[in-house]
Amino acid sequence: MLGHIWRFAVSAMDWRNGLRKTMGQSNIEAVFISNMRDETDRKRYLGQWHPKEGHFNGPRYWINSTAGRTRVINSTTEDLITLSDRERAKEQFIAATQWAKDNGAKVILLAAGTKRLFGEDGAELKKKFPELLFTIGDNGTMLVLQGETFRALETAGLIPGNCRIGVLGPYGFLGETTTRALKNKGYDLVGAGPNTSALDRIAKAYDIETCQAFTEMGKVDAVVACTHSEKIRLTTEHIEMIRRKNKRILIIDVAEPSNFRSREYQKNGEKVIRQDAGNAYSPDLKYVLGAISYRMFRLTRGVTFGCFAETLAIASTLQHGKDGVGGIDWFKVSEENMEVVADLFEKVKFTLPSARCFGRPVKSFNLDLK
Repeated sequence: MLGHIWRFAVSAMDWRNGLRKTMGQSNIEAVFISNMRDETDRKRYLGQWHPKEGHFNGPRYWINSTAGRTRVINSTTEDLITLSDRERAKEQFIAATQWAKDNGAKVILLAAGTKRLFGEDGAELKKKFPELLFTIGDNGTMLVLQGETFRALETAGLIPGNCRIGVLGPYGFLGETTTRALKNKGYDLVGAGPNTSALDRIAKAYDIETCQAFTEMGKVDAVVACTHSEKIRLTTEHIEMIRRKNKRILIIDVAEPSNFRSREYQKNGEKVIRQDAGNAYSPDLKYVLGAISYRMFRLTRGVTFGCFAETLAIASTLQHGKDGVGGIDWFKVSEENMEVVADLFEKVKFTLPSARCFGRPVKSFNLDLK
């Protein structure tokens, strides 16, 4: 019920969109197509309602004159595990993409668990919708994640040579790029995850320790969580296994849903410093319905996910007739693509947000337990 009221209010209060319609302009430039993170999202946005189209409106964004719309498919992260559920999610995604095209969008984000729904390169989508530009947004996420990670480590006094860092899921896109960046800075690393062959590849490629479980990890000063896999998820028990005696442990959590969940954080607040990661901030970013909407997304004013920020920045560039982004493969995560995104972010004023933990300010990075 509340979800219906919220969607109605957002539509009614989106005066910029109403003005566009009176001028005969397209509704939107960018659409972020995402699954729901969990049952909390399903309850919050849908309740007992099941949209017959298989997708529905989420939060609406404006950054200057560029309009972004979240279109959510009726599937959660957990629903994307089995083959049959993934096939249903693909149908929902294609229907949402057609809706986005019909409403004038030029740039489409494969958000959250949909990033690899159509394979490594999205060839099926690109063939079906050749006039649209697709991105997985990982260059933007990685760009802000690196900035947030190094800022958090330095603020906590964790510099190369005096600490050991754990990377959860070091073989995924975000995990491997994080591993490479930390290794290049000279940090002592241990990568952890259930995929043994992928761990072996990472161990050889970056000359780091790896393990499959927290019981094998040893003590670390910080963890960068790049996966929400249940097989390598932080819990109260795991925190006690890996944190140093008389020290808090720093957790930088970029996973969606979070690797270190809120209920576990509540049990360990005194022993953990946790930071949300992978988000970007711009003073020009506006949510329709303001605080009501960004809190629905568990975010704060002017803050959005790094992948959303990348999509908005690309769409803004195309909207203003500037070249240089349409010919890039945005399914590829690379230093070159990250440099392009960094330039785009500067133009729309996207920077690092203040340090937050589940949307609340991180008050201290002091790792000493008194």
